[in-house]
Amino acid sequence: MRFSHLISLLGEVKANASLEATAHDLAGDPDLVGAASLEQAHAGQLSFLEAGSTMAAALATTRASALLLPAQGHEAESLQQQASRQGIAWIALRDPRLAFAESLQALYPRRAPSPGIHPSAVVDPSAVVGMGSHIGAHVVIGADVQIGASCTLHPNVVIYDDVQIGEACELHAGAVLHPGSRLESGCVVHSNAVIGSEGFGFVPTANGWHKMPQTGLVVLETGVEVGCGSTIDRPSVGETRIGAGTKIDNLVHVGHGVTTGKGCALAAQVGIAGGAKLGHGVILAGQVGLANKAVMGDGSIASSKSGIHGEVAAGDVVSGYPAISNRLWLRCSAAFNKLPEMAKALRQLEKQLKS
Repeated sequence: MRFSHLISLLGEVKANASLEATAHDLAGDPDLVGAASLEQAHAGQLSFLEAGSTMAAALATTRASALLLPAQGHEAESLQQQASRQGIAWIALRDPRLAFAESLQALYPRRAPSPGIHPSAVVDPSAVVGMGSHIGAHVVIGADVQIGASCTLHPNVVIYDDVQIGEACELHAGAVLHPGSRLESGCVVHSNAVIGSEGFGFVPTANGWHKMPQTGLVVLETGVEVGCGSTIDRPSVGETRIGAGTKIDNLVHVGHGVTTGKGCALAAQVGIAGGAKLGHGVILAGQVGLANKAVMGDGSIASSKSGIHGEVAAGDVVSGYPAISNRLWLRCSAAFNKLPEMAKALRQLEKQLKS
């Protein structure tokens, strides 16, 4: 694909109506066959660089044939001039990372599976499969299941009874949807993720734990994506709800009765206990844990391995266990290495006071 053609597909260029409205240097308009990082790129490949990136030094040695460069920032013009001196084609954009994502979609188009039901699939007669959907090998679809149009179910997906899946959803190999799962349109569930598994509900009695039946729903709103090996539990009553556009990484556990707002991001190994509530746009970094009924306000952020036991206000950034203000946590972290010296000095001071 010629660089000029790729550029014409970018959303930012389309918004400007023409290539001429954007700073660029086609430098021979190279033919692109792939993409890579600045350090690993070879001839015929595209790469990108963001404003303020620590990778700027790699521009001097990159072998990439074309670059997506920042249009803003104090280094923008010098980066563009350097690329031109090296004979590398480039275009300057407000968001090179987003443009790179769009470029990958164009350079590596996905092969859409053909509509139809594989002969080895087991589909209950009461199930409804929408037009244009692909049901792969060894898929099992239970009773009273509804699958919307243009869905893709890859091999070995299991859909229990009483599941509803909206249009244009994709379930990767080995994904499992339990009864009461409700997926709105455009959801993606990756391999070995489990939606609607029973929540951890048991009542203590004199004779041991008595199981609390989990009869509620799990609802994934439009555009939710769930990573490999993640689980989202079904509550005893009511619903567990994941807000539209939320992205869940691999190996995340969402407990029963949890609700999230729109556009949240949950990184790998996050664990959320039952009844917790996340506002819109909440970000939980890797291995963050939320206690039962914890609350995260709109736009709040918890850094890696934070433990949330109470309520985090909207817009706050917290760190540590138990979680405190990120700024305070950084100050505390800076003092940790000095604690042995401080303790020694304190003991010496105590001796002096006693003598």
